[in-house]
Amino acid sequence: MKVLTPTQIQQFNEQGFTLLESVLDCAVLENLTTQFDGWVEESRSHTELYGETLDGRARFDLEPGHSATLPALRRVASPVEISDAYLEVMRSSPAVDAISQLLGPNIKFNNSKINSKLPGAATQVKLHQDFPFAPHTNDSLVTALYFLDDVSEDNGPLEVVPGTHRGPIYEHWHDGVFTGAVSNAVAAKMQPRAVTCTGPAGSVCLMHIRLLHGSGPNLSASPRTLFIAAYCAGDAHPLAPNHLPSKYVGEIVRGEASNHVRCTEFEMALPETPTAASFFAQQAKQNVDAGATQVRRSQRSNRGDTADHSRES
Repeated sequence: MKVLTPTQIQQFNEQGFTLLESVLDCAVLENLTTQFDGWVEESRSHTELYGETLDGRARFDLEPGHSATLPALRRVASPVEISDAYLEVMRSSPAVDAISQLLGPNIKFNNSKINSKLPGAATQVKLHQDFPFAPHTNDSLVTALYFLDDVSEDNGPLEVVPGTHRGPIYEHWHDGVFTGAVSNAVAAKMQPRAVTCTGPAGSVCLMHIRLLHGSGPNLSASPRTLFIAAYCAGDAHPLAPNHLPSKYVGEIVRGEASNHVRCTEFEMALPETPTAASFFAQQAKQNVDAGATQVRRSQRSNRGDTADHSRES
């Protein structure tokens, strides 16, 4: 099934992303949002992260400040395991046909999650690439980000830096910590080039796994919820444990299985095996650790301990 036009394919190849509207019909969209609204209501009765995924981590991640009166459910890990509605979209959406136009006939499911920014949510996502979280033998991986709400400039839209999927794989380890984000210097250079991806509910953004992206806080009274499903070509094989494991990882959603592997040349550090419920906690480390490092450097400078300072730098 041909979903993408030649222009959209060209945009994806050149810029690393393309946006499709009206991919989810009204009935499907309603099923997804009804399910998520139920999880938000359920979260009101919890004060800590809850649920359990295949690797024992919490499935439902709550933003700091979450309460019964102001729920702040920001992540549902592997929703396809607990919802037939999300599983059906993961398998059968026209976006999967579009991905097969980009990657080839054989497509495997890799991971899924819901990232939500409820009204007033302060969580922001720093610039990063997904490939360092999910290294494979090649970079033929595409993520589908389904808009479950209307996405505007004010409610924390996805921000992408066009063309960066063709550039370097940036370091996401800093001072010995896997922060899940690029350095502050890279972010300062790339942020001015970022563009926002906005559109009506039911749209989907297809994004290359090496594309730099992030998002700001929700400054509006409207929610911004994304169902995110990642896929890989049939000949791409993982080099590290899946950071969002589920019983559906590796399922063939288009084409057929093969015993072929394709390896391309690249170099990067393997990711840290996650222990927190989501990468929001990993990204939060960057500010904490950067502050601690600065304090240590100031203390050494005050002592005149230049040798230690040099080694840490």
